[in-house]
Amino acid sequence: MARVDHWVKNVFVLPGILVALSIEPHRIHSMSWLNLIVGLAAVCLVSSSNYVLNELLDAASDRFHPAKSQRAAASGGVNRVLGYAEWLVLLAAGLALSRRISTPFVLVMIGLWVMGCLYNIPPIRTKDVPYLDVLSEAINNPLRMMAGWYMTGTEAIPITTLLISYWMIGCYFMAIKRYAEYRELREGHLTLYRKSFAYYSEQSLLVSIMFYGSHAMLFFGGFIVRYRLELILSFPLVALVMAVYLWLAFKKDSAVQHPEALYKEPALMIPVVLCAVVMIALLYVDLPFLHNMFRATTPGL
Repeated sequence: MARVDHWVKNVFVLPGILVALSIEPHRIHSMSWLNLIVGLAAVCLVSSSNYVLNELLDAASDRFHPAKSQRAAASGGVNRVLGYAEWLVLLAAGLALSRRISTPFVLVMIGLWVMGCLYNIPPIRTKDVPYLDVLSEAINNPLRMMAGWYMTGTEAIPITTLLISYWMIGCYFMAIKRYAEYRELREGHLTLYRKSFAYYSEQSLLVSIMFYGSHAMLFFGGFIVRYRLELILSFPLVALVMAVYLWLAFKKDSAVQHPEALYKEPALMIPVVLCAVVMIALLYVDLPFLHNMFRATTPGL
């Protein structure tokens, strides 16, 4: 139930580390690499705590999903008392490691766990509320970015425009996952598997995907203009990754329903890796000609 295979999602911690170091490059030499390892382990443990809770509370509804019905809790193979004990032990272990990093990092880990509780536990259970299900689950993206940010030892406040962009791109990916699930399960027990699907349609999900994607790029552009103009050159690759991800949603048994296995999709991984390499380079390589091209001009001159 801890879903160790899902730890690959914690790669979203990496941009927080890279951006913080690009803003405060002197920390590269003073940063504790052990803290990075410990911090990543803490993120994985707290994430697993949320996964355990999710599986315990979703056992009944997961039985109506062709793949998730094989999960341990859904198939009745879990002692629920021990399951809740695992949920708390994983949290305690994650917070114990977090204390080695910093107080802000501990607060981020608590926030990550609290969002898991709000997402899963009745009566709030945001996963049953249309649109709020996407917004509340995707907020784990900026929380992971903040975790990476504080692993570097910086005391600076994370950049708001970047956090919002990271949140919205998470919403974009999550809404595409919902869309793929809707297409795959609409002939079956759709609303019994996920209550929010009673309020969704293919059209509303596609419109929401457009909404989240537009907002993600708007705030990413705001970050670029203010902090790192060189990243404007990465826009075509970012757009390509977003386009390929949406394209995958139209495939039968789409891989976007199982994000932990997306690394098996070469059509996606090739542009993702290329985009990541280019963006990392642009974070650290200065291109003065870009600043000359985009400098403000006085009207009439």
